[in-house]
Amino acid sequence: MKPSIIELSEVTLKAGRRTVLKEVTLSIRAGEFIGVLGQNGAGKTTLMRALLGLIKPFAGCVRIFGQAAARGHPAIAYAPQTSAELARQRLCGFDFIASIANGRCWGRPWISRRQRAAVYRALEQVDAGALAWRALSELSGGERQRVLLAQCLLGEPKLLLLDEPLIGLDPPHQQQIIALIHRMQQSMNLTVLLSAHELNPLLPVLDRVLYLGNGSAALGSIDEVIAGPVLSGLYGADIEVLRVDGHIFVMAGHTEIGKDAHRHV
Repeated sequence: MKPSIIELSEVTLKAGRRTVLKEVTLSIRAGEFIGVLGQNGAGKTTLMRALLGLIKPFAGCVRIFGQAAARGHPAIAYAPQTSAELARQRLCGFDFIASIANGRCWGRPWISRRQRAAVYRALEQVDAGALAWRALSELSGGERQRVLLAQCLLGEPKLLLLDEPLIGLDPPHQQQIIALIHRMQQSMNLTVLLSAHELNPLLPVLDRVLYLGNGSAALGSIDEVIAGPVLSGLYGADIEVLRVDGHIFVMAGHTEIGKDAHRHV
């Protein structure tokens, strides 16, 4: 069995005065592809910030690669949710990626020949070589997501944290990005945590699911976690899980949970 690279022991996380996760214990093994699911406010982004060492647990311990989570770990790459500000940037794809080569700063960077080659290599790894000299503001949502993924690869990470990379993408582009991330994971032996509202686009690639809700967490296979009794406990409401033609629908009454999370822009 592969070693654990993420370990949470009785971890409580807070956002301001609100308890987001309470006394959560879990372990994630090297090389796993984990889908992190839950409604807005369930703690998906807060958990990733804790793994990055950007926030400290209120209680318990978060360990990454056997050590307490700390800022700036070189083996961890993080892609935040894309923002409207990013979509307005005139910075080209190459300069956006190169901006972290000598520290995280905006603007046209000076980089060495070796670093320049690494930027081109990262772009090629996500099939985005043609985007190098196009402004971010001119790219589609899927193209900007490829550039973000290329930036993640610049430091040759072992752990990839992706916060809602599918938001704003239509179904075909969601499938392309998921397939790309899965290919990266397999070829580079990455551990991936990808947060999302919707499960179905991720079904072909997931090893396990981490579902957050009401301060609790459930980690396991899709069949173990995506079940009425488990999700009812996490949502604090009666939840029904329907399986139809290879798709899974999580229902609260007559409403499908997560249905409106990905409005396509």
